[in-house]
Amino acid sequence: MRKVFIIFVSIFFLFLSCKKQQDDLYTMGIFQVDDAPHLNEVRKGFIRALEENGLIDETNIKLIIRNGMGDIPEVQRIAQEFVNKKVQMIVPFSTPCLQAALHATREIPIIFSSVADPSLAGAGKSAENHLSNVSGVSSRGPIKQSLVFLKEILPDAKRVGTLWTPSEINSEFYLELAKKGASELGLEIVAVPIANKSEVLLSAQVLINKKIDAIYQISDNTINASFEAIGRMAEENAIPLFGGFILSTHLGACAALGWDFFDMGYKAAQIAIRVKNGESPGDISIQYMSKVRLYLNLNAAKKQGIEFSEDVLKRADEIVGIEESSQQNSEIR
Repeated sequence: MRKVFIIFVSIFFLFLSCKKQQDDLYTMGIFQVDDAPHLNEVRKGFIRALEENGLIDETNIKLIIRNGMGDIPEVQRIAQEFVNKKVQMIVPFSTPCLQAALHATREIPIIFSSVADPSLAGAGKSAENHLSNVSGVSSRGPIKQSLVFLKEILPDAKRVGTLWTPSEINSEFYLELAKKGASELGLEIVAVPIANKSEVLLSAQVLINKKIDAIYQISDNTINASFEAIGRMAEENAIPLFGGFILSTHLGACAALGWDFFDMGYKAAQIAIRVKNGESPGDISIQYMSKVRLYLNLNAAKKQGIEFSEDVLKRADEIVGIEESSQQNSEIR
């Protein structure tokens, strides 16, 4: 009996020792606003960079990962949860998450990613002049360049449609950039607002009924999470669909220019590591992406009445669909 008691006590103290070690780990609170493809890629890239630099969850760091699933009050609750748990760093992916984190604390380091305009979110005035506890990677997309590409593919296009989410300041920001870029190219932007993901399908049909020549779907968290609905509508109506984030070509867009969001998350993690190692976020400039990638989907293009030239195909960083299959079959033979 005495031996059993000793074993029990030993196990108990071993448990307490392990728990204390876990509690002592440097803790990062990571959260995203929705289950959107681009945000999932950011998260994957962030964690990969940590691992490649020897920072492993539950070994020498602790990661608390949350998802607001499109519910802004929940996003705000998560940010406050991180503060209450006294995490050493908050990592928000998306503008709403950054806003929530800034509202919750001005002391805990905040390293963001996938934020269109950090200034609008309240992070500071510029890449160098920002809050002392904040740094990260902006996702401001190549809007004008995307519209130039659309005009290259559809030189006769005049009216270009897009959905947007008024509750997201990043969506409004991108809409204004799209309108400005479009006016310089002789295009008109036709915009239909949505309140939530459930409205995407119906609003896409409303947009198509406005006699547009193509859709250039600006990137925001609400719409990206339901992009497949827009892809189906574009296919059924044979309307060219150009995406605002490159993974949209996996969801029905015929083409998209943009950033590699995995790389964006990786880049943010490199900043996070510097802060963990002692640098002040206020001394680290907010960073921007630079390499614009072109993705094409030839199956979607065919259904939408688009045929890409050989020059465009050669410029593509990724091609999915008919061409990919044909090339693989040719190599097998």
